[in-house]
Amino acid sequence: MTAKPKKAGKPEEELKRKSCELEIKKDETKEGKAEKYAKLVASPEFAAYRVIQSADGKTNVHNDIDVPSFVKELRSQSAAANRGDFTHAEAMLMNQATALQTLFTRMVEQANNQSQMPHIEGFMRLALKAQNQCRSTLETLAAIKNPPVIFAKQANINHGNGNQQVNNGTPAANATRTEKTINQQSELLEVNHGSKTMDSGATGETIPTNSAMATVG
Repeated sequence: MTAKPKKAGKPEEELKRKSCELEIKKDETKEGKAEKYAKLVASPEFAAYRVIQSADGKTNVHNDIDVPSFVKELRSQSAAANRGDFTHAEAMLMNQATALQTLFTRMVEQANNQSQMPHIEGFMRLALKAQNQCRSTLETLAAIKNPPVIFAKQANINHGNGNQQVNNGTPAANATRTEKTINQQSELLEVNHGSKTMDSGATGETIPTNSAMATVG
């Protein structure tokens, strides 16, 4: 009798892990393990996985998903964005805009199939909301592809010796008004209060020294 060789485990069965794995060394301390668990739970990719998994919990989408591989993919997408690579974000926004366009079309079809005005109005309101969100998504995509240029205005500077610097075409009158305001604020410090004038050079009353606070040798 010829013995049949045992079939090796299917590769897809090995890639259906349903929990995240942490690399724990043999000599890892309790504090080290706790820090690794905390870092995983607080990571943005793990939070994103939790939301996605809960949203698809009633479907079969996650039956064949390997959780560590999925979290690794989320982490790589974040790393790409940190490098300035928004390829995935651009594709995501474009696909969202297409989905919203489909939703808009479907809501309009539903509105046209209604015979009562409240129902027509309700579906049309949802259709226009989808249309507006589609427009907003495309605007965000355009902003990523072509970021707006921001011009910062510089302040007018007067050096006090008659030389005035005006930047970005700002009228010289603005600097004159600024200087006048500063002079007025300086004059307020010289106002007499009653019959006494503030004398910054007067000698203050001597405060007795506490002998208990002497220098420690």
